[in-house]
Amino acid sequence: MLNISVIGGSEIPSETCEVAIEVGRLLARAGATVFCGGLTGVMECVAKGVREEDGLVIGILPGNRPEDGNEYLSAALPTGLGFARNFLVARAGKVVIAIDGSTGTISEASFALAEGKNVVAIGGMELTPKKKSEGKYIRVKTPREAVDTAVKLAKEI
Repeated sequence: MLNISVIGGSEIPSETCEVAIEVGRLLARAGATVFCGGLTGVMECVAKGVREEDGLVIGILPGNRPEDGNEYLSAALPTGLGFARNFLVARAGKVVIAIDGSTGTISEASFALAEGKNVVAIGGMELTPKKKSEGKYIRVKTPREAVDTAVKLAKEI
């Protein structure tokens, strides 16, 4: 299975949304199942891109109601865990793609790295893994580069 998580900010400018939509489209074309936090911002935009290409996108929600997920999700999984659900978003993918973001995105990327998962990042966020057991933090510039890198890494696992 080609499970890839996409993380990013819940409040984003339109340029970041366009990047996330393109990442979603490319992941769907690659046959990936996409996991995200299921709400607004990057989560909604990536879900839109996945669905435009008839792909599968699952939202792992912080609350108790599946109705709180964005309209583009294929499935919404309400956890009732609040921000603790960030761990589940990171755990769901073999690789994580980070698109911009703030503290929630940093927590998800940190969880992924701590578990030895690679994080492919587009945008201003920067993390530096220091332990041998941690995953790699790979900076890229384009949606195509992010998806190609993530898919290659996921297939190596």
